[in-house]
Amino acid sequence: MTTVELKNILIHRIAGINDKSFLAAIKTIIETKSRSTIYKTTPEQRKSIEEGRAQIAKGEYFTNEQVEMEIDKWLSEE
Repeated sequence: MTTVELKNILIHRIAGINDKSFLAAIKTIIETKSRSTIYKTTPEQRKSIEEGRAQIAKGEYFTNEQVEMEIDKWLSEE
């Protein structure tokens, strides 16, 4: 079944529902999936974010693989 076919099935099924609370629940699910999250940050948090971005731009970061290797090293030490 394609995405378009699935959307059409859902549209027809939803059109036949008269339960207001059920429709509200569906609306909530759809809005949650389609809305982009806006985060409120403090000036200190924004400063930290900018510092982090500057570090990344200068190549001052660890890759996930590097971090995992470091963790494995720590865990294997006795």
